[in-house]
Amino acid sequence: ALVLVLLAISGSRADVNPDEVASVIWKYFTELGSNAKDTVDQLQQTEISKQLNTLLKSNLQSVSAYAEDLQERLVPFATELQARLAQDSQRLKEQIRRELQELQAKLAPYADEVHQQIGTNIRQLQAKMSPYAEELRSQVHRSAGELQRALEPYAAELRERLQDNAESIQASLSPYADRLQQQIDGGVESLKERLSPMADELKAQVEQSVAELRRGLSPYAQEVQDGLNRQLESLTLQMERAAEEMRARLAASSEELRAQLSPLARELREAASGDTESLRQRLAPLAQQLDQRVGQTLEAFRQQAAPFGETFGKQLVQRLEEMREKLDSGAAGVEDHLELLEKEVREKVAAFLTT
Repeated sequence: ALVLVLLAISGSRADVNPDEVASVIWKYFTELGSNAKDTVDQLQQTEISKQLNTLLKSNLQSVSAYAEDLQERLVPFATELQARLAQDSQRLKEQIRRELQELQAKLAPYADEVHQQIGTNIRQLQAKMSPYAEELRSQVHRSAGELQRALEPYAAELRERLQDNAESIQASLSPYADRLQQQIDGGVESLKERLSPMADELKAQVEQSVAELRRGLSPYAQEVQDGLNRQLESLTLQMERAAEEMRARLAASSEELRAQLSPLARELREAASGDTESLRQRLAPLAQQLDQRVGQTLEAFRQQAAPFGETFGKQLVQRLEEMREKLDSGAAGVEDHLELLEKEVREKVAAFLTT
């Protein structure tokens, strides 16, 4: 099915998001793995096949050499990966378990040192994360406060407008509502721009922490370095995902803030479209409540977004504790292996599209 999809693509590269393509291809591969007994004809009709086809065709233009290159690079990889995903899950678990047990056995003579090294790394990570978590909390409060102060004059202005005649109020409401919406949009975008770099800084600290752990453990794992590297790669991947998840949650909270503030401008527009007779009656409650509603909405945002840094730090510590438990007990699941396979898919796709 994948070969037919690739042959359907004609090819020079346009602007394309490698991660988006990789996400669809990974879903495609897992669909193949979970439906290993289904026929190729059936798989060609699945929604994920159509999605992959549409996504790639929409981002690639007509130069045949690129289609051939795409086929030469990805089809052998696809065939190999499909076979790896379709193999018996119990056998795969046993293979991973044996590898980890071997790693645990080789580290056993240094168990105290390894345990202490990971414990030290956990304490160092907690110490590093704490200032960033506090900075994120402060930035959330600071940015929300600035937005609140920027919106305060609008409530006072609306109350002043109520003193004018009804026709004058109605004529000026739409421009006023537009300015209010622009202030909300600008404030939310500014807030997102300030919070997003925090995720990058935390990600950099994660990479540094794992590199320090790798150096600290390397003297004890010379004979099983590959196995240890696989565990550390899995740890890095989990931590990077946690950082990206925090970034996504901050962005989602910011958009939720926008969605909760925007109805204020919409209510003003709706009031402007009504009859002038009851205009003051409709606007008076909104003028009185505007400050309060803005304040309540921003306070809810603070309560939701401020703890994200602490939550992120706890997730990282939990990941390190889980790794220490694996090295102590020699037990692991198949999920680690699949995560590394997914990382490999993403790197292959990104490398091809970059080329």
